[in-house]
Amino acid sequence: MDNAQLLSLYDRDERIEARYPRVRREETAFVVRHLHPDETEGFVIYSRLNERNADDIIEQEIDYFSRIGQSFEWKVYGHDTPPDLKARLLRRGFTLDEGDEEALMILNLEQASPVLFQPPAHDVRRLTRPEDVPLALAVQRMVWNEDYSDLIARLATDLRDYPDMLSVYAVYVDGRPVSSAWMYVLPGSRFGSMWGGSTLPAYRGRGIYTALVAARVQEARRRGLRFLTIDAGPMSRPIVEKLGFRFITWTFPCKWRLPAS
Repeated sequence: MDNAQLLSLYDRDERIEARYPRVRREETAFVVRHLHPDETEGFVIYSRLNERNADDIIEQEIDYFSRIGQSFEWKVYGHDTPPDLKARLLRRGFTLDEGDEEALMILNLEQASPVLFQPPAHDVRRLTRPEDVPLALAVQRMVWNEDYSDLIARLATDLRDYPDMLSVYAVYVDGRPVSSAWMYVLPGSRFGSMWGGSTLPAYRGRGIYTALVAARVQEARRRGLRFLTIDAGPMSRPIVEKLGFRFITWTFPCKWRLPAS
């Protein structure tokens, strides 16, 4: 399967037809958007634009989200049209922080490295209790020095209400988590999407990140999935490439913020 065929499957399962819990999905002739009724930010996950209508549709989406009082993220992929979509968004006032672009990597589970099916060399635990999420996700806060309160609350709620859709993992050393990651599987999708995968600096270089990838690969195979995806940054990309993940395209989370009142 070449990259174009893989992207077509990905777009259909993970962008066009994707449905998230507690999120209202809206599809127009030009975009697929998702709205969080109880939050202040929505997102455009897919668009089908051309050079003639792109600027008008961008204005319409800004007007729409402004009227409902939400900021939003427009996630642009390298194969989206028109080819200068990201540049058009940035000219209109969207922001893309340096380093926010990531590599979309996809693993065909039939071609995964045998390393990923070995028994774990670390204490990898799948967390099933929502109350365990804050401790595990504290790793993300310590690694990135950011406030992950909203993410922690969302993961804990999803783990409680949709345990078949979300799997949260942590690696423990001396009784405390030193690395954590999670995986979402949307209803009807052939893909599992991997997120997180952060390890405290003192514990890097021990294969812990790979152990977390392996745990999710093994779960994905048990569940009959065909592919795993990750939006990889510069630290994780070389690791997952060695494990069989293939670079497909770049992703750009362009953000538009409501003007200050």
